[in-house]
Amino acid sequence: MRVFPLVLLLALVPQAGAAGTASKPPAILLAAGDIADCSLNGARLTARLIDSHPGAVAAIGDTAYPTGSASDFARCYNPTWGRFKLRTRPAVGNHEYLTKGARAYFAYFGRRSAPPGGYYSYGLGRWHIVVLNSNCDFVSGGCGPGSPQLRWLRTDLARHPARCTLAYWHSPRFSSGPHGSDETMQPIWSTLAKAGAEVILNGHDHLYQRFAPLDASGHINRARGMREFVVGTGGGSLYPAVRTTPGSRKIITSHWGVLRLRLDAGRYSWRFLSAASGRALDSGSDRCH
Repeated sequence: MRVFPLVLLLALVPQAGAAGTASKPPAILLAAGDIADCSLNGARLTARLIDSHPGAVAAIGDTAYPTGSASDFARCYNPTWGRFKLRTRPAVGNHEYLTKGARAYFAYFGRRSAPPGGYYSYGLGRWHIVVLNSNCDFVSGGCGPGSPQLRWLRTDLARHPARCTLAYWHSPRFSSGPHGSDETMQPIWSTLAKAGAEVILNGHDHLYQRFAPLDASGHINRARGMREFVVGTGGGSLYPAVRTTPGSRKIITSHWGVLRLRLDAGRYSWRFLSAASGRALDSGSDRCH
């Protein structure tokens, strides 16, 4: 038997490096919030849509109506979006906190929901994904300057200097729906914008809305801004748009649906898919900063 030098053997072993990273396939993220209401058919329809699409699932809060109780999860969420539980990365909504401490939500999703704070990050393909808790009255220390969540966010972004970053939480910083724009999320929005994040996903207002890229102050900045999507169309009762919000580029108020994001190396594309027909009602693409 011929004996090869150790150095030669090591050279023959595939190495995790630039070549391996560059060959990573695009990642798919399927996103919506405001999902499972037993009195409506919406969650069943959006779940059927997700059935036909592989990829990670972002459940962006208000996952089980009306109070996020253990019964709501068992009766309403589990028979629909529950079948994607192993590929779901959830964010906590305000309805979950109608059950004290959002205990049923954290119990249902377990360690994936990062109890008790509800904020965490993960990698998806070449992208860095950040999940935050917009329930500032309930999360320890709130969401403002000096809060544990904001300090964690700054540390997390510094540790993961990815070219492409996406973040999601429940209550949108900017929205034309009845709930409107949540100013308490401004410190988090500003921190992500200054770090060069690309995409923000939210729910809370039960409609679909896409914005132009916005900077830390909410002004259109096509070169350095973040593109926000409000996707509160997972199955709850739909809302109208009630105001004009600067930077808004597309609003859909009459369709349950799911946002399908293709996350490539250095770019992304989106399609908002109707749960009724499966067709794209909005689509586009852009490059990372």
